[in-house]
Amino acid sequence: MITRRFLALAALAVATSTAFAQPASRIIIVAPFPPGGPVDTLSRLLADGLQKKQGRTALVENVPGGAGNIGIDRVKRARPDGDTLLVIPAGNLTINPTLMPNFPFDIQRDFVPVTMLATAPNVLVAGPGAGVKNVQELLAQAKAKPGTLSYASPGVGSGLHLAGELFKQQTGADILHVPYKGTGPALNDVLGGTVPLMFSNLPATLGHIKSGKLVALGVTDKQRTSVAPEIPTLLEQGVKGVEVTSWYGLMAPAGTPAEVAARLAKDAQDILSQPAVREQLKAQGLQPVTMTPAEYAAHIQAETATWAGILKSRNIKAE
Repeated sequence: MITRRFLALAALAVATSTAFAQPASRIIIVAPFPPGGPVDTLSRLLADGLQKKQGRTALVENVPGGAGNIGIDRVKRARPDGDTLLVIPAGNLTINPTLMPNFPFDIQRDFVPVTMLATAPNVLVAGPGAGVKNVQELLAQAKAKPGTLSYASPGVGSGLHLAGELFKQQTGADILHVPYKGTGPALNDVLGGTVPLMFSNLPATLGHIKSGKLVALGVTDKQRTSVAPEIPTLLEQGVKGVEVTSWYGLMAPAGTPAEVAARLAKDAQDILSQPAVREQLKAQGLQPVTMTPAEYAAHIQAETATWAGILKSRNIKAE
C-alpha cells in the first residue's frame, strides 16, 4: 500500500514539475512592415498590453516585403489558436484584393477579423511653394491653370491616391497624379517643392504641419480630428464625398474560434482605453477605435465593395 501510494505521489510530482517546466505559449504579433510608423506602434502597444493582461510573453515580429504580403502569409499559415495575430492597414484588406490581379489571399476565407484598432485622418497638404492656404484657393488655381497642379501619393491604388481621385471627381479639378514608391519619397518631394500637393495620413505630416513646413488644407473626414482640431475638414469648405480615413486593424488566422476572437477584441478595447496608451496614439495622430469581430467584418466587406467600384470607375490598375 505504501509503495503504491509512494509511486502515485512520485508520478504526480514528476507530472507537475514537467508541466511547470514547459514554457508558456507566446503571443506573436506580426507587423508586415519595417519598424516605425503606425502599424509598428500599434503592434508594440498591443503586445505590451496583452503581455500584462494575459501574463505571458508577447512579441512583435516585423516581417516586411511584398507590399505587406510576406507578413500576411506568415499569419495565414499560423495555428488558429489566437497566439499569432496580424496588425494591418486598411488598404491591404480592402483595396489590394481588387487592385492586384493576382492577389494571393482571400480575406474572408483566410482570416478572422478581430477588431479595428485605430484610425488616422488623411489630410490634404500643400508644400512651401504651392501658394495656397485653403481649398478654395487651390480650386481657383486649378481652374485658372488646368493641368498645371499635381499631387503626390505613395503609389498607384493606395488609399491616398484614391483620396486624390475622389477629390478630382467631386470638384472637377484637373490635377495630375504623381505616384511614388512609398510615403517618405513622396513627402520629401512635397517638402522640397518638386510637387505642390499631397494627400497623406496625418501621422506622417503632423510634425511638418506644426512646424510650418506644410500647409494643412483640410482633413478627409466628416468631423475635425481631436488630434489637430485647428485643421478644417474638406466638407466644411464645400467639398463633399471625399471622406477617406486610414485605419488599422487586427486579424487572426482562419479557423480561430469565435470566442477567442471575441476575447482578443475585448482585450484590445481595454488596452486602447487606457489614458497613457491614448496619449501615445494621439501624439502620432492616431485615434483608437474598437469594434466587435462582427462589426469589423461588416466594415471590411462594405469598404471593399466601395473601393472596388471606385477602382473600376476610375480605371485604376496596379503598375
